[in-house]
Amino acid sequence: MRHLRYFEALAHHGHFGRAAEACAISQPALSLQIKELEEILGAPLVERGMRQIRLTSLGEEFATRARSILRAVDELDDLARASHSPLAGRLRIGVIPTVAPYLLPAVMQRLAARFPGLDLRPREAVTQRLVDDLVDGRLDTAIVALPVSEPSLNEYPLFEEEFVLVRPLGEADQPVPSSDMLREMRLLLLEEGHCFREQALSFCNLTPRLSRELMEGSSLTTLVQMVGAGIGVTLIPQMAVAIETRSAAVSVARLAPPHPARTIGMVWRRTNPLASSFEQMAAIVREAGLAGGTSGTGNGPVPPHSRLG
Repeated sequence: MRHLRYFEALAHHGHFGRAAEACAISQPALSLQIKELEEILGAPLVERGMRQIRLTSLGEEFATRARSILRAVDELDDLARASHSPLAGRLRIGVIPTVAPYLLPAVMQRLAARFPGLDLRPREAVTQRLVDDLVDGRLDTAIVALPVSEPSLNEYPLFEEEFVLVRPLGEADQPVPSSDMLREMRLLLLEEGHCFREQALSFCNLTPRLSRELMEGSSLTTLVQMVGAGIGVTLIPQMAVAIETRSAAVSVARLAPPHPARTIGMVWRRTNPLASSFEQMAAIVREAGLAGGTSGTGNGPVPPHSRLG
């Protein structure tokens, strides 16, 4: 099992140094373990290069089988936990970047208070990376925008959340633009890979070709600060308003109906024995989300220097 875990880490990271760091061992020790595994099998699994590694054809097939075995072993452990103290011990939870800074602290506080034996291991990443890690058994559950449309995962909706328009403070008294008008404005978006970007494009009915001509940022913080500098306008989720607009000269406005919104939910593998425990956890996440003003009512906190359109 140790050989399998080390090899799976190497196959996942594609680099001895990063894999060793993920396994909390030295790089020479990891290299030795992989060499031992190859000797046991009597065939090479890895082509070693100066900067990166490449799996052999056997290595690729072996990695797929190893992930399946490791996932099954982890689920045996989950099965044992579910029989006595389900929400205790290590729990690896993924969160998308447009949720993590605003919801995760409250979620962790509530879960720690309710389940003191729980060892939460949060990871922030874009949706596709979280889905891949869930399928491969590197995560137990994740908080994402639904749907993710992965057949092996169960989707559990938590709450609806509106998007709001952020524009320069000097435009606070102007009429709120429609989705058609937004297409003609300089719209700032998150870079490719973020599901929130795709949701914003869908609301504005923008084509992928046109989206490449729009300005991009790596985070909601960057987008809001760019708006404050007069570069354009952007959309952000309701839960981000209080944090992201407190230090920017911007105004916040609700868009006209039908209000753009997203569904925040939790996902986990259908085969995971902790499914009923995740439903308990989901209730706590939902409670934290609604307490933060994300219920889609548009009544979330607005900083004093901002104006609600």
